[in-house]
Amino acid sequence: MNEKIQHLENYLSQSNENYADSFKEDIVMFIDDFTDQNQLLSFLNNIDSLEEIENWVGNLCSRIILKFDSEGEDINDFIYDYIQFG
Repeated sequence: MNEKIQHLENYLSQSNENYADSFKEDIVMFIDDFTDQNQLLSFLNNIDSLEEIENWVGNLCSRIILKFDSEGEDINDFIYDYIQFG
């Protein structure tokens, strides 16, 4: 689990290569605590590889671009819903 958490944190901290990557910073600020004590990170138990973690981040960033409405909802609520419900 700690390896997954560390990989997630490192991946989210990589420089932004495109518009979608710019949302990684919002995810980092939302998660905040990258330790195994953070219940928000329990979704990592359902992920089997480091590549899947990167895909998960990519999917969340893509979903933010396609569906997030900054006038009607908060980015933190959007990220939380994705973590909880996919």
